Amino acid sequence: MSAVLLHEAVGSVHAAIATDVIDFDSHRLFSNFWALTVEGLSYGAIYALVAVGYTLVYGVLRLINFAHSEIFMLGMFGQYAVLWGMGFLPRGNAYDEGIALTVMYIGIAMLGGMLVSGGAAVGLERVAYRPLRKRGAPSLTFLITAIGASFVLQEFVHFVLPLLTDHKFGGLNAQQPIRLVQETTVFTFFGADVTNVDLVIVVAALVLAFAVDRFVNATKFGRGIRAVAQDPVTATLMGVSRERIIMLTFLVGGLLAGAAATLYTLKIPNAVIYSGGFILGIKAFAAAVLGGIGNLRGALLGGLLLGVMELYGQAYFGPQWRDVVAFVVLVLVLLVRPTGILGESLGRARA
Repeated sequence: MSAVLLHEAVGSVHAAIATDVIDFDSHRLFSNFWALTVEGLSYGAIYALVAVGYTLVYGVLRLINFAHSEIFMLGMFGQYAVLWGMGFLPRGNAYDEGIALTVMYIGIAMLGGMLVSGGAAVGLERVAYRPLRKRGAPSLTFLITAIGASFVLQEFVHFVLPLLTDHKFGGLNAQQPIRLVQETTVFTFFGADVTNVDLVIVVAALVLAFAVDRFVNATKFGRGIRAVAQDPVTATLMGVSRERIIMLTFLVGGLLAGAAATLYTLKIPNAVIYSGGFILGIKAFAAAVLGGIGNLRGALLGGLLLGVMELYGQAYFGPQWRDVVAFVVLVLVLLVRPTGILGESLGRARA
């Protein structure tokens, strides 16, 4: 895993060097420190929700589901289609529906995105991974299949979805933005503006992450997930349905990816594009490894840290170095602590 991420970091460094020289500016960092922190936490909360999907699947199957980034992307299109179906067409300005109705519409859109992502994740597991498990395929085959499934889902939205929807959705270009929320400052924190969008993203991510943590650690299904992660053979002998637990794991990860998709499009309304999950998915995977792959709380911590550190790096080194900093920080942490910051995996968590 660290080799893959190191390759990504080196590639990002080469790209940044080819683009421009390093623009060191400590004044820009320290003068905007709190604003960068707020913005970084906003992005990091989104990374964290997507990272939980990687962590859950790895904890149960020891599989890096690289197609999870496209599950996130399908969630973006799902919530976009729901908004379109409710009559919200693309336009330059935000709709003025009042707080109560806006919250309701965002909730409906998020639910639509979660259903699309959750259904796609379960379908991916059934079509791509379950047949390999039944044949006892080696781990490398699962990894290759995950990468292939990622490209298949991208190209489906790129080429096939426009034909199925009379060119309303999908295609080469990003969807025209639908803005439900006008970003406004709610309060200031050490001179940094905290907007309504930032608050919604961070609070929603924390609530969802806490709910999943409670689900895994305090429910019957959660005990099943931890049992399969720790010892699938013994768990099966004790009456736990391994296939049902695996399906549930993919479903939960997909639902969180769909919720993250809605939060992301609140932040960047013009981000709905067939390749929109690729870089974000890699960063979410990096966040999962940074916090401790297989550790739910590690995914949350890793996402928040990665979001903040990449914004600090962007301010200090220049905007073209934002992705570089994210991966370099990850590699440096792995050199010191290869298991990630929190370390403990889902399979070794206490029952």
